[in-house]
Amino acid sequence: MEEYQQNQSIKYWSEEDRPREKLLSKGKFSLTNAELIAILIGSGTASLSAVDLSRQILNSVENNLIELSKLSVKDLQRFKGIGEAKAISIVAALELGKRRRSEEGIQRKQITNSHEVFEYLQFTLSDTPYEAFWIVLLNRANHIMRTIKISDGGMTGTVADPKRIYKMALENNASSMILCHNHPSGNVRPSDADVKLTQKLKKAGEMLDIFVTDHLIIGDNKYFSFRDEGML
Repeated sequence: MEEYQQNQSIKYWSEEDRPREKLLSKGKFSLTNAELIAILIGSGTASLSAVDLSRQILNSVENNLIELSKLSVKDLQRFKGIGEAKAISIVAALELGKRRRSEEGIQRKQITNSHEVFEYLQFTLSDTPYEAFWIVLLNRANHIMRTIKISDGGMTGTVADPKRIYKMALENNASSMILCHNHPSGNVRPSDADVKLTQKLKKAGEMLDIFVTDHLIIGDNKYFSFRDEGML
């Protein structure tokens, strides 16, 4: 049995089936998500190759990488053949991908619409299992200056302190800001509390000449924009 399990290691596969060699010979875009994960974990179990084990993990989240990134190290260890080291490798790789996406957003010359904000924050907020409130600070040309997490909460809400929000905006000499928070349930419709908070922050911003230009609620692969819906 031990010998059979050893033979499930990628280095024992035929050359055309090895994802590492496939990456080198055909390029990274030729690999499936399962093959990329297989490179991270290196080996499977006595009955599953690394690619098959990776497919099993992906199938558990309906092949959705956003859902996969929500899994913790302990969640991944529930799969036979995934120990702590392999689980950490997967979590770390997904986190790097998320940070790369965020940095791409920072490099954007100008924020011109709500979808650009959604793309910028999607991977930060979509895979968070609890509510979190963020602000995106902009200069006069609508360039992103800084993105700041204001608070974390539970499954149903978080506290966004207006004093802290405007303290951060003033310290960074922001001209405007975009409010953002997530709904872990996936329902992106604003609650009454969301509407009241938005109006409160909008009025405070008008007094300080730091304008709230939008408030996005993000859930899974969709979002709600107060500006687009005529609520700002």
